[in-house]
Formats: sequence, C-alpha cells, structure tokens
Amino acid sequence: HHFVSERGYVMKFRKSMLSASIATALLFAAAAQAQDATAQDQTTTDQQQAQTTDQQTSSSSQSDTQQLQAVQVVGIRASLWQSLQTKRAADATVDVVTAEDIGKFPNTNVAEAMTLMPGVTIDRRFGQGERVSINGTDPSLNLSFLDGHPIAQVDWLYGATPDRGFDYSILAPGMVGQIEVYKTSEARLPSGSLGGTVIIHSRKPLDLKSNTFSASVGEVYNEQAGSGKPNAALFYNWRNDTDTFGFNIGASHYEEKIDRQGREIFGYSPVSAFAANPNVAAQIADGSIRPTDLMPQEVNAAYFQQNRKRDSVLVNLQLKPNDQWDFGLSGMYIKENFNNWNQSMYGFASQTGATNITSLTSNGSGFITSGHLCGEGDAVNWADGTTSTCGATNTYIDNQVRVSSLVTKDLHLDAGFNGGTWGMQAQVGISKAHNNEAQYFIEPAYHGGYTFDIDTGDHFDDSAAAANPANWGAFGGWFGNAGIAPFTAKTTYGSLDFHVDFNSFINQLLFGVRYVDDKHSEQLRVYGGVNPAQMDQVGDISLTDILDNNSFPGFSPDMRHHIQSSRDNILDWVLSSPLDWNDPYGADPASYINNTWDFAQKTEEAYAQLNFGADALRGNVGVRFVKNKIDSSSYVLGSATPVLPPDPSWWQTDSHSYTDVLPSFNLVYDNGSDVVYRLAGAEVIAWAPYTQMLGNKFLNDSVLTGSGGNPDLKPYRSLNYSGSVEWYFAPQSVLAFTAFYNHILNYISTATSTQRNFNSIFDNDPDTYANLYEGKLGNCDANGFCDYQMTIPTGIGPGAVKGVSVSYQQPFGTSGFGLVANYTYALGTTRAGFALPYNSKNSVTVSPYFEKGPFTGRITYNWRSKYLAGGYVAGAAPATVDDYTELDASFGWAFSDQWSVTFAALNLLNESYEMYQDTKAMPLNKYTNGRRYMATLHFKM
Repeated sequence: HHFVSERGYVMKFRKSMLSASIATALLFAAAAQAQDATAQDQTTTDQQQAQTTDQQTSSSSQSDTQQLQAVQVVGIRASLWQSLQTKRAADATVDVVTAEDIGKFPNTNVAEAMTLMPGVTIDRRFGQGERVSINGTDPSLNLSFLDGHPIAQVDWLYGATPDRGFDYSILAPGMVGQIEVYKTSEARLPSGSLGGTVIIHSRKPLDLKSNTFSASVGEVYNEQAGSGKPNAALFYNWRNDTDTFGFNIGASHYEEKIDRQGREIFGYSPVSAFAANPNVAAQIADGSIRPTDLMPQEVNAAYFQQNRKRDSVLVNLQLKPNDQWDFGLSGMYIKENFNNWNQSMYGFASQTGATNITSLTSNGSGFITSGHLCGEGDAVNWADGTTSTCGATNTYIDNQVRVSSLVTKDLHLDAGFNGGTWGMQAQVGISKAHNNEAQYFIEPAYHGGYTFDIDTGDHFDDSAAAANPANWGAFGGWFGNAGIAPFTAKTTYGSLDFHVDFNSFINQLLFGVRYVDDKHSEQLRVYGGVNPAQMDQVGDISLTDILDNNSFPGFSPDMRHHIQSSRDNILDWVLSSPLDWNDPYGADPASYINNTWDFAQKTEEAYAQLNFGADALRGNVGVRFVKNKIDSSSYVLGSATPVLPPDPSWWQTDSHSYTDVLPSFNLVYDNGSDVVYRLAGAEVIAWAPYTQMLGNKFLNDSVLTGSGGNPDLKPYRSLNYSGSVEWYFAPQSVLAFTAFYNHILNYISTATSTQRNFNSIFDNDPDTYANLYEGKLGNCDANGFCDYQMTIPTGIGPGAVKGVSVSYQQPFGTSGFGLVANYTYALGTTRAGFALPYNSKNSVTVSPYFEKGPFTGRITYNWRSKYLAGGYVAGAAPATVDDYTELDASFGWAFSDQWSVTFAALNLLNESYEMYQDTKAMPLNKYTNGRRYMATLHFKM
C-alpha cells in the first residue's frame, strides 16, 4: 500500500595575439549590434574577420575568455562564433553554449540547449531535460556551478531519493549568458566530477551597456494536456558613466502543464510463487507453463498531472573603483510550485494470485503474457476437482495528491585584486534550499474478476460494475494516509585564489584554497486514519480519457476510462479525516525511522597549477589536495521492532575522512593555423548520492523490495585521459575529433540480497497484513517482519568509459544556412559485468539552422541509444530506458531592432519514454508526455 518511499588570472603570453583577438572580437561585436531586421546575415568581410580571429586566438588566459564573454552577441551565428572562440582559447577540452541575445538562450530549457555539445545527453523522464550526462557518465557524478560556486538543491518529487546531479529545470534560460562544460580537469577546478564540470555564467553589469533592457511574454501549450500556461521574463542592466559601478536584475515567471500518461509494471514474480493454486499447479504439470516463467506483478494505467510554476530573481551588483579592485555581490531567489497528482490503476495479480488465478498464458520464452483472476463471489471449478466461491481480488486506484513547494536562496560575494604581476580572487557565500513536500493518499479497491494482458492492461469481467464508484472503497478498513516529508539542504563555501605572472616559458602560477560545508536532512511522518469510504462518498466522480490508441494500441477501455474523483475532493477528504497532525513523529514508526536522516560533508581543498606557453605550445600542470569529512546519521534498527518515539540508541552516526591527491595536465599545440591539438590527463574523484551513503533503509512494503545505504562507501576514483584534434577549416567553422578514456578504479553499483525488515502495513492494519502477505508474497511472521529483496550499494571494482566524439559546425557562406552536428560513442563497462547508469553507447545531434534578414529558423534532432536508469519504486531492479529520439523546431521573425517573435515546437514526434527490465520481453514503463508549443514576444533596447 505504501510507496515510502577563474580563473581570474592574466597571462603575459603572446600579448600581440591577444590584442589582435580582442580587437577582432570588438569589430565583430560592432557588426553584430549593427544588424537590423533586414540584414541579419553576415557579409563575406565579416567572415574573413572571424576567420582571422579563429586563426589567431591561441592564448589560454581566463581574462581572454572573460573579455570575449563581454562581447554582446546577436543571432544564432554570432552565438556559435563566440562559443567557438571560448572553446579554442581554453587550455582544457571545453564545449560552450552562448546565449543568442540578452535574455535569449537557444532553448526553452538549459539542459536541452546542452545537447548541442558532443558527449552531452539528457534524460527526459517528464518530457523535459532534467539530468545531464557527460561522456557516458551518471549525471549525479558531474557537478555544476553558477558563476563558479555551488547551488544547494532539493528534489521536487515526493519519495525521490536526492542525488548530487544538478536539476537544470530550476534555471530560467533568460538568466544564463553562457555554459561551459569542462571535459578535462584542471587543478584549479573544484573536485567531485567524474565526467565533466559545468560552469554556468550569468551576465555581469560592467560587461553590458547601461540601460540594456529585454522583456518577453509568451505561452507554453502542452498538446496532451490540452492546456496552455503563461510565461514572462525581463532583464535590466545599468552602469554609471565612469564604469565603476553597475547592477542588473533578471526576473522570470514560468508555468507549464505537465501531462504524463503511461503503462507501468512494478516487477515480475516467478510462477512457482503461485504453485499452491491448483490451476497453476495443473498448468505446470501439463507443461503449458513452467515454474520459472515470470509473471508481471501488475499492469498499471498511470496518469501524472502537474502545474509547474517557477518565479526566479537574480540580482548582480558589481563595483570596480579602480583598475586593481573588482567586487561583486549576487543574490538569487527561486520559488517553485511543483504540486502534482498521480493516479495509478492496477490489478495486483501477484498479491492475490495464489488463490484467484484461474489460468495463465505463456509466450513459450519464459514469460507470462496474460492470465485471468476470478472475482469476489465467483463460483469456480478448480483443476483439483473442488468447487468454491472465489475470494476478493485486489484492484486499486492509487490517488496521490502531492504538494511540492521548493524555495532556493543563494547569496554570493566575491572580490578580486589585480596588482599587475600578481592578483587574487576571493569568494564566500551561502546557498539554501528546502521543500516541505507532502502526499495525501487514498487507495480505493475493487474486487471483481479480470483478465490481465502485459500489453493492453486489465479487462474486467463486469465493466459496468468496475465503472460504478460505489464498488470502489476501503479494503480491510484501510483507505489511505498522509505523508509529510520536509527536506532541507544548506551549502556554505569560501575560496581564495592567487595568481603570479612570469615573463618566461612558465608564465603563471596559480594556487589557492577552498572550503565547502554541505548539509542535507530529511524526515518522513506518515499519518494513518483516513476515513474509510466508497468512492461515491468522496464525490465529484468522472472518467479519465487517457492512453490513446495511437501510443497505446488496444489498451483496455476499462483502464483508459477508469473512475476518478477530483484532486481537490481527494485532498479535502484526507484533510478532513481525524489525523493527529501535532504528533512530532507521525503515526507510522517504520516510515519515520527508515526515512529520517542527516548528512554532512566538509570539503577542504588546496591546489597549485603552473601555466606555460611559448610559440605554439601552451598548457598547464597542477595538483589538487582534497580532504573530505563525511558524517551520515540515521536510525539503525537491527532486529528491533520500530516504536515511537524511537529509542535514542538507534540513532547512529558514521564518520569517515578521506584524503586525495589529484594531479592533472593539459597540453595544447596551436600555431595559429587551422588545426589545434590537445592532450590531457587527470585523476578525479566523485561521490555517490547522499542517500546511498546512509545506514538507513527505504522500503516498499507492497512488493517487499527495498534499498539501503552503505556509510562505508569510498569515493569513485578515475584516471581520465583525453586527446583531440580541432580543425578550424573555414570562418566560424570547426571539425573536431576527441577520444577519451576514463579508467574508473572503484565503481559503485548495487547488489541484491535478502534482508529481514519490519513491514509498516503491520502497524496500520494487522488484518490486512495477514491477509495479503503471510504465506503469499514472501516469508512474513506474526510480528510484522518480512523477507525483503534489498539493493545495497557496494564497490564492484574497476570500470571504464571509453569512446570518441565528432563535432561539426559551419555556416554556409552568405546563404544564411548553417549546421551544428555531433556524434558520440561511449562504451561503459565494469569488470563485474554491470552496465553503467545513464551510459548510452551512441548519441547523435543534428541541428541545421537558417538566419537571414528578419527570419531565423532551427531544427534540432537528438537521438540517444538505450541506457540504464533507476527502477520505478524503491528497491526495484534497475531499468533500461530504450532508444529515445527528440525532434524540436524553432522559428523567429524580427519586426524591428526592438521587437521580435519566436515560436518553438518541442517533441514533434511525440516520442515514448520506454523502460524494460532485462530484455524487451520484460517491459516495465512506457510514457508519453505530449508535444509542446511555445510562442514568445520579445522586446529589447
């Protein structure tokens, strides 16, 4: 029943080259800003100037990058040009996406824009890009920073387990000026990333003209939801006449209706589990099924609805009183309302199958594809010659009304000093996030017979009875509960970086220190006692209209059009029940004890890096010293029965300290011609998600599975190597080849074992517990303890991700047409034979564009091959996401220098997000999220 679930340094190297680069950049900026609605294409002269810059930019200094970022870009080609300049100037292997104009990032979602980079793939579990994988590595093993500092984050989905990956959906795209993805490490970069480090840059006040202003208003329409939602954004920048002080503010309001529909299967059970049933035994005996055949536990019609709202404000202040000092203060506030409502209708065949199965059908290849269960009161002639009246089946409609209100706050202060031959940069800040998430849950049950089919769901013996809300109600006196799960995160940080310049081959020394204190905590309070009722008493009954025949051909009408109450009625029913909200622990001991934890990680770092360069050769070599102290605290029960309040002795803290020495080098050969060569190597570390490093457990009491943590987990450690060749063969063009090899010394994966755990249903309703579990699903006793299949993280030894990527970018003369494309092959393996999570072997992005006169247009095709992801419920076996294709298009028209309109169409193929267990013969989940359309009116001055 319960799913408890900067480099800030200046190089002396090749001053004349740097001066020529910046001068050419400024000429290009002037040309870009002079574009009007009738002449946005670049001339041949512009292309030659850009080509000169491409050939001459070979300095690796960050000041070079910063000055290039200060150039205001306009249009697709200008954006791609600036990204290319930043890429070539860097010592490390870097890919870049730059905003096309003030407040105008190239996609509606920051993560989706990153797919223009080779080796970057995203996961779209709710139709939007949320999790970013770099060169085939798990998103949770790659860190992201805003203007060089971390951002505290909490998850929005009730029951989700938080990880270290960055949720890019929280960022308003209009606030972002540029994104850099470092695919090779440098000693100066913070530790903690296995595949790559992402630096997100906002716009600085003194980099823009005074009174720069942009605003937009539009609507996002979800075709599947049949609903549109408004969005708006504005940006204003001001600086004084002496260029010593400035500020800017970016604000946005974003709404979108999310509508996800799908079929879900929680897992599979062997037929042998139901051998006590005489009909099953007879079929085993006659050979029509085998005891090893796997039967789906249920087939679920899932319906997820959400109104996403996000209000964001980012303020930057900058003070530069003289040529030596530069101060900055920034503050960010994000408030998100991610309330959602999830419905799941499923006949739980594995829960009641031992006494109700009348027949099963095998596909002959080891899987049960369909079967029939008799309903309550049905007269049945069994295969052993007996006749009886069938007991109740268990078909449920889970109604999960979830409240999710996230607030993220960030305050950041930095100061820089440039003394000519030396300088320093300091920063301190604090970032907080919290979500007082809650779930209000009712679970009406129906007891009639049905036929289940792995592809088309459940077909009731009496459809009319199943459509009558009076036949759906509390089972065993249990009707629902309420769960309150506050989740908080807090990050405080500080760093001090120095640079010293030399007039020699070794032209710069970088050194510094960094401190981060990262804290996370969560509690779960579950309150039972929801008033039992029939659904007609809850009221406001209607029928769903989901799972259309185009995406789910032949799906059961009984499940496509099942009964539902309204979200508000369900919420009111739970809230009006006599629940003891003042109880500090809730009413369910197991839920509180198993899901209450604290996690703290303190990181102390120091580094030294030497930058060198002469003639065509440049690069850096350095080492980073890292010390991590980790305290993970949770309740550890052992064999004790959970009670409230919990025994203080159960609260245990595991403390570990780790010290690491991480060397790195980057070598670049760039003689100013068309070809640039790179070679890099580094030792890096990354950390498992927080919840994997705890001693507590996360249990799914309905299917007797669970997951637990392991406080003794050591960090991932990897030796990363990379080599690349970049051919800048034409103006604003590149063809690049990169080979990478990440030798992971101790990969962490999960192993499944049987553990004895307390089942919280025993506390809520002992009669239901006995009826459902004892002797049926597993080995449960009269005290509430059952055998659970638990997945526990553990080190599994060496692994590797090796591959190649090819990227191509070119505008085609003065035609207005151009193309950005990339392909990545990333093979992830482990010595133990485990697949690596989120590792797609192949990924492709092709994005042709057109920009001429007042018109711009772009089509982006993105495809990634199958990859391993997390299971559907706590402790579920890892699931494989099938190949996924995304096709998007966007078009724009400029009415004048100030006014323009854009139209974007996303997920034009209405692609299904499909998951399976071991093979495609074991389907798990299949979702559609619908096509999305966005129309936006822009104004700038």
